[in-house]
Amino acid sequence: MSTDKRLEDLLDVVIAQGGSDLHIFAGGSPMIRVSGALVPLLKYPAFTDTDTEEMLKSIVPPDRWASFLSEQAIDLSYAHKTDARFRVNGYRVQGAVALALRLIPRAISTFAELNLPPILEVFTQREQGFFLVVGPVGQGKSTTLATMIDRINDSRAEHILTIEDPVEYLFTQKKSLIHQREIHIDAPDFHNALQNAFREDVDVIMVGEMRDYETISSAVTAAETGHLVFSTLHTNNAAQTIDRIIDMFPAEQQGQVRVQLAGSLAGIFSQRLIPRVSGGLVPAYELLINNSAISTLIRDGRTHEISAVIQTSSQEGMIDMDRSLAELVRRGEVTVEHAFEYAMDPKTFERYL
Repeated sequence: MSTDKRLEDLLDVVIAQGGSDLHIFAGGSPMIRVSGALVPLLKYPAFTDTDTEEMLKSIVPPDRWASFLSEQAIDLSYAHKTDARFRVNGYRVQGAVALALRLIPRAISTFAELNLPPILEVFTQREQGFFLVVGPVGQGKSTTLATMIDRINDSRAEHILTIEDPVEYLFTQKKSLIHQREIHIDAPDFHNALQNAFREDVDVIMVGEMRDYETISSAVTAAETGHLVFSTLHTNNAAQTIDRIIDMFPAEQQGQVRVQLAGSLAGIFSQRLIPRVSGGLVPAYELLINNSAISTLIRDGRTHEISAVIQTSSQEGMIDMDRSLAELVRRGEVTVEHAFEYAMDPKTFERYL
């Protein structure tokens, strides 16, 4: 199976222009995302449905093409030449095939290179607990997780298991033993892979995404039983993340989950990528660290008070999103206008300026 030459050319353009994403669809020129903005590639003619289907089919393993035809969507990873890997989603739009491809850099960056707070390293040195990186789609959650996992790999000998759909960053074994399992290829689903992990002498588990309460339940249990567990959720902040987790469970189980989460949660890191004045993107973030006050709020169902605790606990290492945004403005990294767009509470943000 050889990759469609048109697709290869477009992937070369993404890399050459410093893009992060490529969109291919029928009826229009392809588009790439550069520094957060979509840019049409007008020198390319509009593709037909036949064109886009041929491009997708050229990179989908033959044994999974039937799955795409029945499900009308597919996720996979694709290695482009020796330069890069892409996370690929194939789907249909009004019956026609479309592709969304995200560039996954070969090299895994450090905390400093990503402008992330050094305190995140503290969570990589824990022996057990549940740590979540949250935020909307496209805000760098997978990149942050990869950096945290690679820091463990650099610093100590552990058995690390990643469960992903699809596998994104490829880790090189350093001090740790790392096994990366891909859903649909190595395991049928996240829950099954997590259940098996209990019999695989694993120390650290990274779950690509929490999609259902069975997966979350297994992850929390793993954290309670001596594992260090990392994962992501598409939520906006720490308080919303806790509510989302609990709401996934049947009503009769929610009390028990609150108790489990109050005891096993290590922290929640929420991030946004903000357009930088000098070009590119820079992260703003919120960090919740589970202490006795946070644990009590979780257990008692008082999650609406969590943001206030974060705002008043900077001495313990917690970080408030609005304070983070204000600091970026003071340093001249982002404009006030852009920062306002991402503020959790505009009035609180104004007070920090």
